Parts: sequence; structure tokens; C-alpha cells
Amino acid sequence: MIHHSLATLCRCARIERVWVVLSPGDEWWATYDWSSLGAKLHVVFCGGATRAESVVNGLMATASLLADDDWVLVHDAARPCLSQEMLAALCAELADDPVGGLLAVPVADTLKHADAQQRIVATLSRDGLWQAQTPQMFRYGLLCKVLAGNFAVTDEAGAIEASGLKPRLVRADASNLKVTYPADLRLAEFILQGRRA
Repeated sequence: MIHHSLATLCRCARIERVWVVLSPGDEWWATYDWSSLGAKLHVVFCGGATRAESVVNGLMATASLLADDDWVLVHDAARPCLSQEMLAALCAELADDPVGGLLAVPVADTLKHADAQQRIVATLSRDGLWQAQTPQMFRYGLLCKVLAGNFAVTDEAGAIEASGLKPRLVRADASNLKVTYPADLRLAEFILQGRRA
């Protein structure tokens, strides 16, 4: 999965460098040949206990190479089906945005709120609801500022929102799925094979 995610990022002409944030004790990375991904790819072994902590550690590890106004994209390796088209749309639509934003998909299904016994307690309106995806794209300085010490957020956009800013949603599609359950892995494989055909 990580190879597909990284290959998409490394092929994008608008991206200068791609960093992979791994656990300090990672033993698997060196057992694979990543050379086909080219010179853009860099690895830092500074991952944390949470996504937010890993992102902050990665940002700090790359600080000497980035200016506050440089764009940074944060992407989940668990989203191996990111397409070049979605990535290009994100970069193009946010290039001049004052805040930044993320790929997302409008919610299509009816949403139910359940109790602890999995009984429906309410049907929620899906009007204006979107499913957040990655990459999420923000300026380096802003991202460092809003994430500093804020390890409770589940994504970068949440930290930006908590600071009072409004990230922009860039429409993607459901093929940029996050592999969470076994069935997701099969679906991701189907999507990636379809792109090669």
C-alpha cells in the first residue's frame, strides 16, 4: 500500500520532496527496494504514538528545508488509490488559497446515530456533510503552529479549524478510500488493477 501512495506523490511534478515518517524502531523499510520512486523520496525515523504526533515530528525533522509559506501535503499511506488527477486538482485549487484545504467527498448515504447497543437514536441530515480524505494541504508555518502540542486532533484540517480558520474542501471521489477493514484492501486492489488496464 505504501508504495502506491508514495509513487503517486513522487510522480507529481508540483511536489519537490516526499518524506516518509516511520517509527524510530522500524525494521521493515530497509527490507524493500524503493529506488524506483526516485530522488524525491526521503525517510525520517521519528514517528510518534499518534498521527498528529507523527506529523509534528515529521514537520520538525524537515524544518531546515522549509519556509513558513511553503505548502505541505500530509497523506495517509492507508490511502493507496490517490490518483494523479485528484492530486493535481488539490494543488491547483489551493495554490492561491489563504488557508489551504483537503480532498473530500460529499456524504451520499443516510446517516444514523446509534447508542451503545447499536440501536438508532437519530437520523442525521447529510446536507453539507463531507467525508474528509488526504492529502491535506496547508502552509508549513501555519501547520506547525496549530499542531504544536495539539495531539488530540484526528486530522490537520481539524487543527486548522480549531484555530478559527476555515479549510477549503476540494472534491475528490470515493476511489481515494482509506484501507481500514479487510474488504477495503480487496476494493483498493480492484481500483489499482483497473487503472493499470
